[in-house]
Amino acid sequence: MSRPRIAVTGIGLVTPLGLGRKTVWKRLLEGHCGIAPVRSYDTSRFNVHLGAEVEDFNPETYFENTDPNAVGQASQFAVGAARMALTDASIASGDIDPGRVAVVMGTTSGEPREVERFNDHFVSGEHEKIDENFIGLYPCHVIAGIISEEFGFGGPNVMIPVACAAGNYAMAHGFDLLRAGRADVVLAGGADSFSRITYTGFARLGAVAPELCQPFDKNRRGMVPGEGAAVLVLETVQRARERGAPIYAEIGGYGLSCDAHHMTAADPDGAARAMAMALVMARVLPTAVSYISAHGTGTPTNDRQETKAVKRVFGERIARRVPISSIKSMIGHTMGAASAIEAAVCSLAVASQKVPPTIHLETADPECDLDYVANEAREIPVEVAMNNAYAFGGNNASVIFQKCQIQ
Repeated sequence: MSRPRIAVTGIGLVTPLGLGRKTVWKRLLEGHCGIAPVRSYDTSRFNVHLGAEVEDFNPETYFENTDPNAVGQASQFAVGAARMALTDASIASGDIDPGRVAVVMGTTSGEPREVERFNDHFVSGEHEKIDENFIGLYPCHVIAGIISEEFGFGGPNVMIPVACAAGNYAMAHGFDLLRAGRADVVLAGGADSFSRITYTGFARLGAVAPELCQPFDKNRRGMVPGEGAAVLVLETVQRARERGAPIYAEIGGYGLSCDAHHMTAADPDGAARAMAMALVMARVLPTAVSYISAHGTGTPTNDRQETKAVKRVFGERIARRVPISSIKSMIGHTMGAASAIEAAVCSLAVASQKVPPTIHLETADPECDLDYVANEAREIPVEVAMNNAYAFGGNNASVIFQKCQIQ
């Protein structure tokens, strides 16, 4: 029995480059940079000061049924992205059975700002100022729960906290839920907010870039912590066509792996396994891949190891022909939202036949010698796009997005 095909029919984005599919995609293609000195707190004690923060986000614009002031910022971003995605997919509450709508979200830190507020009050001895609802605000599972509460969805509700690969893991699980017939519609994505906890961790690791985020450049010096959210509406191709919905792309398959190697240092074997499994599941040959959205953090090790992994799967000759880019050069590393935003990028690349650049790429690195779409977007035929994501703990996830063919 043939399995249902899965389509992307709606996209919602909250990013350091702006809000909404049209704005963000335009700015990505134009090579804008959303990285700037951190505004949300004082970084003077660090020797690095760059961040990628969301501007001009008003949560009250997106909340209708719950109080935005009673939830954390990552949940606010997630609800905003979810409402945008549902509007983009032309899905109204009366069009769906709420018990058949699933929510699958990824995150790295959940609601770290709530933990920071607790800590500030605790350290200062102001225990009475700790919110009595704190225990219900900070756990990462609340992000998916708040989306379901806001929209009244009663289907499966899942939170996947596998750090920087979480968005792709959410796409994979949403794909499985639809193919298994456990939902009619899935909202899949990721969300994280900027925090002192995250920034301190990466700064102490020496991983934050002091001036520019330069993935794959010989002089790259690190990543830039960011924040944001992305939600994609997934449904079967058949359902999308029956209701006349536009389809951005079709999810062909995915691959998941764990390096089982080191908590922070990537192993190209694990990344290569994830890519290879995704190609097999999607029944796509390496020669058919038109574009790769790289994890591309800008750290010396990550970019070198990712380049090795791509070569192992595609072979030197084919790897050199595939355009690869990292939007983290423009929006920083948005943690659990990163690969969800990049899933949207792959869907839009397939839909528009354009791919965004890797900006700040000036000096070639002999160890990173592939085509990284330096500094300018390209208009090219995109039939198949691969989205790669790698996370601390050795978690790897690759998802295939492809042009939806009529059959």
